[in-house]
Amino acid sequence: MRRRDFRERTQPLVMIIPMIDIMLFLLVFFMLGTLYMTQTNSLPVNLPQASSAAKETRPNVVTITVLESGEVLFDKDSAPSQQLGEKIHAALSADAETIFVLRGDKNSRYESVVAVLDLLKKSGARKVSIATEIKP
Repeated sequence: MRRRDFRERTQPLVMIIPMIDIMLFLLVFFMLGTLYMTQTNSLPVNLPQASSAAKETRPNVVTITVLESGEVLFDKDSAPSQQLGEKIHAALSADAETIFVLRGDKNSRYESVVAVLDLLKKSGARKVSIATEIKP
């Protein structure tokens, strides 16, 4: 029986280059995947355009939509909101740092948008944004 010498043993090779390639591929895949995960839970309206428009990505965002007809929709509601003030108070009592995003149709009356802004101010909302689209 032949004994193997210690020097004859082959050392296992760890190929790290393919592992680095796979990790970089996964990193890029997940980075690109998370860019498209944000969604706005509101109805589509024709927003005015602004060159400094930016998306709001915080979790406590409530959208208030003013339609062309002047009807006001609160967050994910599809029917016009009659108790808008009460819903704003409820959202603020749940979280005082709630951000309200006002989405007014570009053909809606200015008076309707100002009425909603006034109601937000009376309710004590401190963080209010007006939604726009990015100019091409």
